[in-house]
Amino acid sequence: MSLNKQVLLDFLEELDKELERKITVVAVGGTAMTLHNAKESTIDVNFTIPAEDYAEFHRVLNLVPHGFKVDTWNNGMVFSQDLPDDYLKNSRNVRTKMKNMKLKTLDPLDIIVTKIGRLNERDKEDIAMCIKKFKITKAQIKKRAKQVIYTGREENYEINLNHVMKKFF
Repeated sequence: MSLNKQVLLDFLEELDKELERKITVVAVGGTAMTLHNAKESTIDVNFTIPAEDYAEFHRVLNLVPHGFKVDTWNNGMVFSQDLPDDYLKNSRNVRTKMKNMKLKTLDPLDIIVTKIGRLNERDKEDIAMCIKKFKITKAQIKKRAKQVIYTGREENYEINLNHVMKKFF
């Protein structure tokens, strides 16, 4: 099932109605790109959530029927990458009418460095889109990638990073 920006916002607004306190949620991957208007839609929903808000988000997620896959990670962890502590400060606010949920999206540069870890065909398309739409440079990607902690075989991340550098620059 393909989820466009309005479907994502409608879903999050339903969650917002059930929240008992203010929380912050950061969209990552294709979810962030869809909210950035860099992609028409996404096939799944992905967030990284500050640790203090993680349980409350999951509480309301379990209350609201939604029918699609939602993946979440803690504190700047995205897939198998752990972003630097400034990921939240660098994330962009999404304007919504929600009262309790502050919705943010990863900065496009952080979208790229988190997609490098897996680097399937869809990730490559998303990286190309981010580079073009947000005018991301090779130097920016290399610098930010050095700040990411890859939880896995570090050599794999380096190989993928080198592939992205060759393919897109």
